[in-house]
Amino acid sequence: MRSVTYAMGVSLDGYIKGPDGGFDWTDPDSEVFRFWTDETRKIGVHLLGRRLYETMLYWETAEQDPALDDASREWAELWNPLPKVVFSKSLTEVEGTNARLASGDLAEEIARLRAEPGEGEIAIGGAALAAEAAAADLIDEYRAVVHPVLVGGGTPFFPHAERRVDLELVETRTFSEKFVYLRYRVVR
Repeated sequence: MRSVTYAMGVSLDGYIKGPDGGFDWTDPDSEVFRFWTDETRKIGVHLLGRRLYETMLYWETAEQDPALDDASREWAELWNPLPKVVFSKSLTEVEGTNARLASGDLAEEIARLRAEPGEGEIAIGGAALAAEAAAADLIDEYRAVVHPVLVGGGTPFFPHAERRVDLELVETRTFSEKFVYLRYRVVR
């Protein structure tokens, strides 16, 4: 069965965006960018909330920019053909390569994707969507690259559900003596 993963860059105090909505502090160095590119190779389908979907539309045409560096071009070549399912209450259609609107609620969509033949993980992007998946106990792994910054508030990486979730450490890695990758599996 395909696993459901939630992975993002996160501040040391646990936020994916600061109080002003900014996340400029998440710009990775080349080693972290390479890591995220390699992680993207493991994804079979990506579930996105509307805001993340709209942010990621940039990559649909990024390859046409002659100033785009080789690492970013490689990432775009992985991202664009990747199947994407967008969850939105306000959008009636989506644009972009291999993107579609979700046909059911999150639990139904994940159950359908797990039942379908296919390779790769089911990745969740976006804090609101991840919070909904966490509340329904649908996330199998949490993955975070911790950035050396305290932003003091904003959008939390971990949803503030009032329930305990036991985790098992699967992997750690340090990048550039600055960033730390943490991978935890949910204990069931």
